Amino acid sequence: MPIVRDPLNPKISMWHFLAFYLRFWREKEELSLTQCGKIISVARSTVSNMEAGRQRPQDDQMRALDERYGTGILFQLLLWYARMAHDPDWGRQLVKYEEQANLIKMYHGQVVPLVLQTDDYTWAYVKSGTPKDFEAEMAERIARKNNAFLSRKDSVEIWAVIDESVLARVVGDNQVMRGQLEHLLTVADMPQVILRVIPFSSGAHLGVDGSLQILSLETRDIAYSGAQNGGRLIEGPIEVRELSVKYDRIGAKAASEEASRDIIKRYLERYS
Repeated sequence: MPIVRDPLNPKISMWHFLAFYLRFWREKEELSLTQCGKIISVARSTVSNMEAGRQRPQDDQMRALDERYGTGILFQLLLWYARMAHDPDWGRQLVKYEEQANLIKMYHGQVVPLVLQTDDYTWAYVKSGTPKDFEAEMAERIARKNNAFLSRKDSVEIWAVIDESVLARVVGDNQVMRGQLEHLLTVADMPQVILRVIPFSSGAHLGVDGSLQILSLETRDIAYSGAQNGGRLIEGPIEVRELSVKYDRIGAKAASEEASRDIIKRYLERYS
C-alpha cells in the first residue's frame, strides 16, 4: 500500500500554501508524481519534496505548471508572494541552505560570525540571552557551525567582512577574546577563507543597517538579512542581487586581508 500523506496546512505560511496547491492541482489533473515531474523536468522525489515543503520550486518550474494547467500565472504569482512574505520557518530553511552552499559571503558589525566563533565565544553569547535551555541552545549553535563549515571545509568557501567594533567588544572576558582572535588568525590563513576588517577609520558604511549573508547554492543565490527578533530569508532574484551589491559596497570599505590580520593582531595584544 502506498503511503498516503496529508497535505500541508495552507494557513501556516505562503510556502505551505504553495505546496498545498501544488498537490491540489496535480491531483485535480489526475497526474502521478512521476508525470508531474516530467512536466517540470525533475524526478518524482523532487515533486514529492516540493509538495511536502521540503524543497522550494523555481520560476521555470512554475511557468511550466501554469502552461500545463492553464492557470495563467497563478503558480508564478504564488511563488513570488511566498518569497516576499514572512516565513515563520525561515530559521530552519536558512540552516538547510547554509549546509548546501558552496560559498557563503557574510558581513557582521556586532559579533564574530557564528561559523568563525570559538565555543567559548559562542557560550558567552548564549548566556547573555534568554533561552529556556542554555545547553540546548548551545548544542544547536555548535551543530549549525559544524554543518555549515567545520565538517565541510573543502566544499565551502567563506568570505567574511567584520567591523572593527567586533574586535573591540569584550565578549566573555580577555581570555575568551584571546582565544577568539587567535582562532580568527588561524582560519584567516585557510585557503577557503577570506577575512577582512572594516577599520574605524573607514567612517560611515552601509553595514550599519545590520548583518547580511549571501549564500551561493548549486543553481542560484539566496540571501539573509539580520534584524532584531529574527531576520528575513530572501529568495527573490532581484532582491538577492541588490543585497549582493550592498555586500560589495560594504566590502569596499574593508582593509586588505593582510592589513586586516594586522588589525586583529593589535587587538590580540590588547587582550594579552
